[in-house]
Amino acid sequence: MSADSTMQGGPAQNASLQQRLLDPALQLLPKAFASLPPSAVERITRRLATPRFGYLPEGLDFIVSLVMGLHRQARTKSPQVLATFTRNLFLNAFVKSGPARQAVRDRNHGFAPELMVVSPTMRCNLKCTGCYSANYATADELKTNELDDLLMQAKGLGLYLVVVSGGEPFLHDDLLDLFAKHNDMVFMTYTNGTLLARNGRARRLAQLGNVLPCISVEGFEKETDERRGKGVFARILEAMAALREEGVIFGFSATPTRHNNELLVSDEFVDFYVDQGCFLGWYFNYMPVGRNPDVSLMPTPEQREYRRRRVQNLRKRKKIVIADFWCDGALVGGCLSGGNVYFHVNSRGGVEPCVFNQFSVDNIRDKRLVDIIESPYFSYIRGRITEMENPLRPCPIIDRPQILRDCVARFHPKPSQEGGEATITTLAPELNKYARRLQQVMDPVWEKEYCGRCEVGTEFHISRED
Repeated sequence: MSADSTMQGGPAQNASLQQRLLDPALQLLPKAFASLPPSAVERITRRLATPRFGYLPEGLDFIVSLVMGLHRQARTKSPQVLATFTRNLFLNAFVKSGPARQAVRDRNHGFAPELMVVSPTMRCNLKCTGCYSANYATADELKTNELDDLLMQAKGLGLYLVVVSGGEPFLHDDLLDLFAKHNDMVFMTYTNGTLLARNGRARRLAQLGNVLPCISVEGFEKETDERRGKGVFARILEAMAALREEGVIFGFSATPTRHNNELLVSDEFVDFYVDQGCFLGWYFNYMPVGRNPDVSLMPTPEQREYRRRRVQNLRKRKKIVIADFWCDGALVGGCLSGGNVYFHVNSRGGVEPCVFNQFSVDNIRDKRLVDIIESPYFSYIRGRITEMENPLRPCPIIDRPQILRDCVARFHPKPSQEGGEATITTLAPELNKYARRLQQVMDPVWEKEYCGRCEVGTEFHISRED
């Protein structure tokens, strides 16, 4: 080996050196970040984010909201949580992942997923009305060694952000041990919250520092207990209190329906969960999949437009990070599924484009993750998504249902749960009617508020290839 090659080192040595240099700085980052006055944080964030997001005001507002939220958390959360979260997010997800993600982009026409959703179990201790995953077989569960291998494969693709769903994820016996083993990743869990306040789980999450629980709510006590069962709301508040006391970063997730749409974006609702200590809140439009799917429970197109405006307004005024995967299409460039930004691995190992698009062609028990992400099935979905001209109608299931039907007709994927084909069969007429009305509502909004500011999707596609 020559002296020059010894001095220069290979890719692995360079990455190791980079980490050794960055780690000490990142250990100091939380304290330095927390010491800045809020006005300085906002000013610096706007200055740095405007070149990329300035043409889209809500995109800029979201980035500012996110950074300001982290700044507030830096003053109140445990040192272990802040140090681990900062290292995993900034060093691993944003820096260390770079070469692997670029390799995926180079092979995949500029696309590389940014996160993975996995449902290790479909077991649940609740029976919520209209649950999107209720008809999965509860006996199916990813084994611990399968999850371990899946997480290693994900990191090989540059994925250090993992969302854990279900079922109730904390019913998986080895989940916390997996979080500990993969302590270089950030995990966000969607949970009903009933298992977090007891058996020392909140304290364990604080010790781990790399887990952000998002607890599902339907509103206040009346709405939550009606859907989730009597006494659940009280246990949710107990869980939030335990997480807050231990210094864990956490949030809420909510499902707007035709009946609670306006409540969930009210000042009263958001203020209540800010007071409980929530860092963020996710909104998931009710989808007619799973237990007794019912199109009439979906918020109307007019309600979705109302919610879109309210989410934008709340994001500017409230001390919480808020996002809506159906109303924020313009923020992220449309639909995120099919490995465009994310994908879902279900409890049988089937890899689905989305947690709601429950059709799979391939399984992690038969193929490597990289081959599935780059498969013709996923490539076709990404291609159809990028053809959308109005990201305010982003969903290939309910907003543009023909996309899902074309995918199924071309690739013959298997429905992942019993009755999963209903979205393309018995529910098709109602979804067609819904999609037509949504187009009538959202196309004038897009033309009036967005057209002329940018070409649809251009910035997002360019940014993925940078």
